[in-house]
Amino acid sequence: MNIRNVAIIAHVDHGKTTLVDSLLRQSKTKLSKEMATQEFIMDSNDLERERGITIFSKNASVDWEGAKINIIDTPGHADFGGEVERVLTMADGCLLLVDAKEGPMPQTRFVLKKALAMKHRIIVVINKIDKPDARPDFVLDKTFDLFMELGADDALADFPVIYASAKQGKAGLTPNLNLMTDISPVFDAILKHVPAPKVDESKPLQMLISTIGGDEFKGRIATGRIYNGVLRAGQDVAHISRTGVIKKYRLPSVMIFTGLERLDAKEAHAGDIAAISGIPDITIGETIADTENPTALPLLKIEEPTVKMNISVNDSPFCGKEATFSTSRQIRERLYRELETDMALSVVDGPNSDWIVSGRGELHLAILIERLRREGYEFQVSRPQVITKEVNGKTMTPYEEAFIEVPEAHTGAIIQKLGSRHGELKSMRTENGISFMEFLIPTRGLLGYRSAFLTDTKGLGIMNSTFDKYREDPGGWKEREQGSLVAHESGTTNQYGLVNLQDRGVLFFGPAVEVYKGQVVGQHSRSNDLRINVCKEKELSNMRARNDAAAEHFNTPKTMGLEDALEYIGDDELVEVTPKSVRIRKMILDESDYKRKQALGLIPK
Repeated sequence: MNIRNVAIIAHVDHGKTTLVDSLLRQSKTKLSKEMATQEFIMDSNDLERERGITIFSKNASVDWEGAKINIIDTPGHADFGGEVERVLTMADGCLLLVDAKEGPMPQTRFVLKKALAMKHRIIVVINKIDKPDARPDFVLDKTFDLFMELGADDALADFPVIYASAKQGKAGLTPNLNLMTDISPVFDAILKHVPAPKVDESKPLQMLISTIGGDEFKGRIATGRIYNGVLRAGQDVAHISRTGVIKKYRLPSVMIFTGLERLDAKEAHAGDIAAISGIPDITIGETIADTENPTALPLLKIEEPTVKMNISVNDSPFCGKEATFSTSRQIRERLYRELETDMALSVVDGPNSDWIVSGRGELHLAILIERLRREGYEFQVSRPQVITKEVNGKTMTPYEEAFIEVPEAHTGAIIQKLGSRHGELKSMRTENGISFMEFLIPTRGLLGYRSAFLTDTKGLGIMNSTFDKYREDPGGWKEREQGSLVAHESGTTNQYGLVNLQDRGVLFFGPAVEVYKGQVVGQHSRSNDLRINVCKEKELSNMRARNDAAAEHFNTPKTMGLEDALEYIGDDELVEVTPKSVRIRKMILDESDYKRKQALGLIPK
């Protein structure tokens, strides 16, 4: 079979999914009525559509001039690098998308490094040349510099270049948009430069599993690339686990990709990407092999997590009111089920009937929490913490390279803030009133900073970061500068009480909201916590009072979303997550009990 397996890799928001849309539509791929009318065909998940980013890698297949091209759309955010690392094993080449204005960005470096390590043939696509301030020649030079910096050999550094406007569905060999007619130059480059899989159908079967999914009727579905042999429905195969245990199974079905659909087939050949069912305990990175000669392929190695948090059963006064799943058994089962599909995640049973969940970053964990709450789960989450190591008696902490792009007027504020968080300015340049800065900063220094960054830059700044390596912890960390406003009693918030308290800080709620004793209802203007009565009502009497209601002004409360809450909380606070609400609370709700345990050192001060 004439097959090409190609992954599309790029920094977040450089146009991967838009390009895949154009490739699918112009190859006359059959789409459902719903898909044919929507944008971002591959971003099928609600979270992906809302955020405008790809979170989960996906497979599609198109036919072009007698060749079958398997396309793998990958995430662009650094927190989902685990997805990129494992799906690159299915590909023989990559389309590297680079924005014609921005040029190579942090995640471009990360994904290109992984692709070069696998010796994949790279086709560079300089996208968004329709932008008014596009600079394709400058971007091409920077991309070549990046190849050299990452140690690409002469063959890989001599990469073909395609210029494109994925949004308009056009591509060409020169950056002249007027000479472009369609997206076919991308297909031609794939057929010309991406090698066909080097496989042998006569050898014993070998298939490496890269992704796991589910089906209501077929159960657990494992997707991967066939390296050797032929896979047939009804065939007996050997499943080789991570620990080397070999079990024999019969495959009830074999599926191949046609367009965006997974269709049943009698057989799948070496070099193709296929899906199988009928093996209940299979996980990512394991091998499906021939029963008579079972030989395992190398296991997939994924970089370890750097950020962790504790998840526990919700024990607030409002527990069980808004969720379908709230017991420890249900939450534990769901968390461990996530490990089957997310190789970059780690879940460990904690000492206090909780679970320590570790991931690549704040966004990685926040997306997991958001998905769980949308599925009907309810739980509590602690403050995110970095994962440190002890090496030769020294505490080592993860560091990140932070790349920041801000208007020149905000440069001083950024340098000051990141400097106080142990950030080290590595380089800085200014072009057309925009400052480009590169920092080396501990991951802990970036936790909780992104919302402050948007405030400091008035929403005009862009910040990206990627994991560097573990270095010695600088120490001297400051706790957050402002305390919390905590509800003094349970009840319903009242505007009379809120108006009298809004000078104390920033409130998170308006009137007529149910709160409970110990719930955080605002941010104090000072460094200490303050217990307040947000349920206070105006005393009624038979004395005539001046009507000041018209003169009262109530400031709009600050709405705290999930990521805002995770950034805000201190070590002695939790985020209560339900399908309908996100609340911040103290670990110990009662004030006297809280002070007693704080004095005994049982909770942080």
